[in-house]
Amino acid sequence: MAKLDGRALLARLQELANPANVAGMARFGINSENTLGVPIPVLRRVARETGRSHPVARVLWASGIHEARILATMVEEPELVTRRQMDAWARQFDSWDVCDQACMNLFRYTPFAFEKAAEWARAKPEFVRRAGFALMAALAGKAKGAPDAQFEAFFPLIAEAAGDDRNFVKKAVNWALRGIGKRNPALREKAIAVAEEIRRQDSRAAKWIAGDALRELSAWQRR
Repeated sequence: MAKLDGRALLARLQELANPANVAGMARFGINSENTLGVPIPVLRRVARETGRSHPVARVLWASGIHEARILATMVEEPELVTRRQMDAWARQFDSWDVCDQACMNLFRYTPFAFEKAAEWARAKPEFVRRAGFALMAALAGKAKGAPDAQFEAFFPLIAEAAGDDRNFVKKAVNWALRGIGKRNPALREKAIAVAEEIRRQDSRAAKWIAGDALRELSAWQRR
């Protein structure tokens, strides 16, 4: 299939729309506004057929359509992404899946990934703060050559945010703690120590984050 421009891709997404899927997505906490119900595997296929394109990604994102924004994170060129673009997109997150897809598909491959993860971890808006910790988790899984010190620097931010009881934040804080702890035995030991510290906080969110992380990291340690 020939590569499509941004407007043609938007038209194709409309053709692929499946309204029956939208209700199911809503049950998983996905924002149903401007949502077409196109599954992620279909979006990935379209992205492969389209190839990378900074101009196309900008058109897709500007549309405000849920799936178009996810597709934008798949076709954007990481080397052309600026700090300003990352901040602008993060401020427009309105659903956890768009946030996570942006972090996993795109932001972690930029030169600013560690910097933005730390910055967003202290942001006030729920999805921007989630992006900070989702980005930490994404880096933990893919930044193979990064030194342990870069991840250790995230531990104070994780402990600091553990009392945030907003659902999409606390789940991402937990995800980041578990992801970093799975990188290697040394980081696992330190992540367990941080989880023990978090468990002593007087917060239901912190106790949930710590308990879940300790169960998984302890089981991982016995492997």
